[in-house]
Amino acid sequence: MKKSCIVIPILLLLFITLACKSTQKQDEPPPETEQPSPAPPASPGGPSQAALNELDKARARVDEAKKRASDFEGPSYFPSDWQAVESKYADAENLPRGSEAEIRQATAAYNGAADAYDDIFNKTIPLYAQAREDEVTAVRDGLIATGLTRSFPEYLNEADQTALAAVDQYEKKDYYAARDTAALALARYQALKAGADAYLVRQEIVSRGFIPYDPGNFDRADATGQAAIDEYLADNFEPARDEAAEARLRYNQVLETGWSSYAADQGASAGVERQNALNLKANVAVRDMFNEADALYNQAAASLKAEKYEDAAVRYTNSEALFVIAGQAAAEKRRLAEEAIKEAEEKVAASDETARKAEIFIEGGAQ
Repeated sequence: MKKSCIVIPILLLLFITLACKSTQKQDEPPPETEQPSPAPPASPGGPSQAALNELDKARARVDEAKKRASDFEGPSYFPSDWQAVESKYADAENLPRGSEAEIRQATAAYNGAADAYDDIFNKTIPLYAQAREDEVTAVRDGLIATGLTRSFPEYLNEADQTALAAVDQYEKKDYYAARDTAALALARYQALKAGADAYLVRQEIVSRGFIPYDPGNFDRADATGQAAIDEYLADNFEPARDEAAEARLRYNQVLETGWSSYAADQGASAGVERQNALNLKANVAVRDMFNEADALYNQAAASLKAEKYEDAAVRYTNSEALFVIAGQAAAEKRRLAEEAIKEAEEKVAASDETARKAEIFIEGGAQ
């Protein structure tokens, strides 16, 4: 018990002492930062630090100029100029750098290569900008040609505003921003064009009544089309374009199935009318008309075999109409012939009756 009474005050005293030292240490001002000693002067004949710094700047400049010219497709537009400046750059890389004079020579070589890269860039940028403008304009014109922009003018306007922003950035020489904004405008137009193309195919399917021929694929195409709309509204234009293209593929499958089935149906109908015409002896009574219908019928069969379904359907439809007309013409011709025969028979009968009466009269007069 007595030992504990002694130890505790000692521990407290130690703790207070350490705490006071810690506090004093925190209150002490921080030691002064040592200033770096100045760089030793360059040795006689060796490059100075200033010359080395200029070399680094020149090297950074040429790398930046090369990247900028490459990013805007300078090598594609001016391949021979690009090859020449690449040689200059390689020569600059291989120059010795042991002395001040050699460093300055390498610096000048780098700057010369940078100037050459900049020259290529300055010649390239208007060509690159024109190519992007042509690309965007072509897609926009195709979109307008679908005739559907009247149904969604606000989306076309948004894409147009994006394209105009790219032009403004280009005029301000903010070339990287202009490039990215032009790509965004192109993606908008492409997504809208893909959506319009898919919708036009869908519209044809509906108007021709082809949905019953392939309802499963039609429903899947509708679901993909809705996904494309959702992506577009979320500003995911490239996925929207891809989804719309996929929807169009599915709609085209439905359309092809519809045409093939419809063509087969039309072929069956034309076959029925052909047989009716044969039954009415149209191939004899109105030979030329029947042969014209039969030629179309055979052409339709060839188109169906070649999987030219739309052409087959049209030819079958036309041949069916001609077979009907030929059959009607044959029937009419037959009717007229029958009437003529009947009239002739009636005339013969009348003539016989007249002769009989005359004979009776003669015989009566003789009495």
